[in-house]
Amino acid sequence: MTAPLFSGRARRSVAALGAVSAGLLLLSACDKPTPLATVTVGTSSVSAEAACHGGTEPLSMDKVQDCLTNLKDAKTVEYARGDTLRLGVEPDVVEDGKKWQAVLDGQPITEPSSNTYRSFPGADVFATGGQGEAPASKKLAFVQVAEDGKPLSVWTFNLKLK
Repeated sequence: MTAPLFSGRARRSVAALGAVSAGLLLLSACDKPTPLATVTVGTSSVSAEAACHGGTEPLSMDKVQDCLTNLKDAKTVEYARGDTLRLGVEPDVVEDGKKWQAVLDGQPITEPSSNTYRSFPGADVFATGGQGEAPASKKLAFVQVAEDGKPLSVWTFNLKLK
């Protein structure tokens, strides 16, 4: 009779180590998700990953324009006049000198900021200034910019008037 080469406990340890290694290998093949941006109105919040992301390379202006106008997968949050609009990004968005700014229907509504949170109490983003009826929805985007001001990522949302 021969003695087993490995005890039962050792075999289980080797099997567990193999399973963990295989899992890590599979995870390394996946793309790292982009940081989240969040829009909050009242008690409703929606978060999304970047709709367009250039990685370490800046996005072309054509790509940014396409991201700002092509919102087929953009999440929607309802907004009533006078609500507080809160915008936030994860800290990864502003690390290494990067900044972000909010863009409403293609027009910047904030200066580039390294803060992760902005709040606009009582803002009426659907105000028309007496120029006709307010639209039913508006496109809101966050644009991440590098230190040199070149766009790196774009997050998109729809604001729907209640």
